[in-house]
Formats: sequence, structure tokens, C-alpha cells
Amino acid sequence: MTEQTIDLLDQVNTGCKMAINSMKQVKEYVVDEKFKNLINSYTDEHERLEKEAGDQLARYGKTEEKPGLMASAMSWITTEAKLLIKDDARQIAKIIMDGCNMGIQSVAEYLNKSDNASPESVHLAKRLIKTEEDLMGEMQQFM
Repeated sequence: MTEQTIDLLDQVNTGCKMAINSMKQVKEYVVDEKFKNLINSYTDEHERLEKEAGDQLARYGKTEEKPGLMASAMSWITTEAKLLIKDDARQIAKIIMDGCNMGIQSVAEYLNKSDNASPESVHLAKRLIKTEEDLMGEMQQFM
């Protein structure tokens, strides 16, 4: 149970960190106040989930890991390149939706492989997936 729990919590924690970084990155390009407030709200929610995952990891004696340097760098470069080409609300919404989709797939994959993970970690992973689904839904209005 411990290994699957830690792996699932690592995935949740890393996913939250990447989402937070991405939302902070695109927010500087957002002009619309409603859009900005929405990004701030979901950044806050991801920070809460990240903290919960970190707290759970600490109970297992594990420290939080940073997202891989290459993955973070590629994500940053890709986002910046897309925004240089077109930095309107529609493009930003697409970037966020793509990130949500990747996050859902990644966490769901770990969740499905984690039959013996702790109920707490499973619940947290499901909350992150739901948050990502909700964020994707909210982005549709900016498409």
C-alpha cells in the first residue's frame, strides 16, 4: 500500500505544481478580469491540493519532488511560443484545457494502477481530476 500511495501522491503533487506554474505563466497575458479571477481561483485550489498531497507525503516520510526539469522547461517554452504567436483569451483557454487534459490522463493512469493506495490518496487524486474537469468546463466560455 505504501509504495502505491506515495507514487499516487507524487503524481498529484507534481501535477498541481505544473498546473500552478502554467496558470501563473499565462495569467500575465490575460486582459479580461473575469478570466483572471478564474485563473486565480483555480491556482488557489491547486495550491490547496498540492499542500494536502505534500502533507500526506510527509506522513510517509517522503519529501515533495519538483517536476522534472526537462518537462518543466518544455512546458514553459511551448506555452511561451504559443502565446507569442497569438496571446488572446481563446489561445490561453486552449493552453489551459490542454494542460487539464494531460493532468487528467496522467493522474487517472496512476489512480487506475493504484488498487492498494490509501483511501486518502485516492480521494485526493479524484479531487484533482474533478478540479481539472471543472477548469476545462470553465474555459469553454473563452473559446
